[in-house]
Amino acid sequence: MKNINYKLLYLLLGCTLLVYGSCRKAQQPVPEVVTTLFSPDPSSVVKGFYLVDEGNLGSSKASLDYLDYTTGQFSKNIYGQANPQVVKGLGDVGNDVGIYGSKVYIVVNNSNKVEVLNLHTNKRITQIDITNCRYVTFHNGKAYVSAYLGKVGDPKAPNGAVNEIDTTTLQVTRTVTVGRQPEEMAIVGEKLYVANSGGYSPPNYERTVSVVDLASFTELKRIDVAINLDRVKADQYGDIYVTSRGDYYNIPSKLFVIDTKTDQVKKEFDFGVSNLWIDGDIAYMYSYEFSYITGKNTTTYSMINVKDETVLNTKFITDGTEAQIKVPYGIAVNPVTKEVLVTDAKDYVSPGTLYCFSTAGKKKWSVITGDIPGHFAFAY
Repeated sequence: MKNINYKLLYLLLGCTLLVYGSCRKAQQPVPEVVTTLFSPDPSSVVKGFYLVDEGNLGSSKASLDYLDYTTGQFSKNIYGQANPQVVKGLGDVGNDVGIYGSKVYIVVNNSNKVEVLNLHTNKRITQIDITNCRYVTFHNGKAYVSAYLGKVGDPKAPNGAVNEIDTTTLQVTRTVTVGRQPEEMAIVGEKLYVANSGGYSPPNYERTVSVVDLASFTELKRIDVAINLDRVKADQYGDIYVTSRGDYYNIPSKLFVIDTKTDQVKKEFDFGVSNLWIDGDIAYMYSYEFSYITGKNTTTYSMINVKDETVLNTKFITDGTEAQIKVPYGIAVNPVTKEVLVTDAKDYVSPGTLYCFSTAGKKKWSVITGDIPGHFAFAY
């Protein structure tokens, strides 16, 4: 449930599944499946990465996978194996994951909670209850979680919020109100930038990025950008990249650059971006854009040099594998090897696929994941 374009359809499907799911018992977690993908590298600086599979809304099928670079093995459903006492497993719609210190934080949207795990054992430490939570980021011993508030899909839902969590006590310490249906966040200096979508009330979308002062934990201002904002990623030069999903009719999706020194939009890219990952000077991006006018999705892949803010002619998939990817849903870049990871959600109801591409854009391996794989966190 990370986007709200073609995902409006997904949301309606999820509501149907929610009704169906309420009439049956929760499914038992599937067994852990381990697949060896490559030769082990015990000296790997990046020990591995977590991959959260969202699962369908209302089905409590969110799951957690792990790729271990030191063994070359990919393990599915590690949460279920480490926490068999949790009746409904990880929960309903895993929407984000992050690592801070010795803990893993998993945002489970429709279960209204953040699961906190031990990084070394994957066992649950606690859960933090946050209504309609969305994304997580970290700074100076705190975790920050965005939340829609209100019921899923309610056009009259109130403004959203960001919750501050002390990563030692695992208690919510402060809350600040932002715009309606806030999505991703990024921290630059001592300011938190939050994309407000207003996705529950089209065509009356939000169009601002909230700027929150972390010291006082107050909203300083809202930067007018474009309607239906979603992704926010910071580069190393003091800029943030913000995506707009448009209205899926006549207002197209676009990418914007905000200078955090002035808190002004400094550049606009006239193409859609569904998701991006910035590594060094390069932003790796894909777009999977739905149009109600054509009834079709359009898929593109692109790269930007964030240092000089120019679109590159090179591609991060060069062997034609993109033709096999039905619904690109997640992207990440190994910070050491620079391998690019892309997930395919396929039809949203069956297991997805994770692809790994070399720096030359050639597929190195692929593996079956849980349902709707989309969110990465690297472990060191």
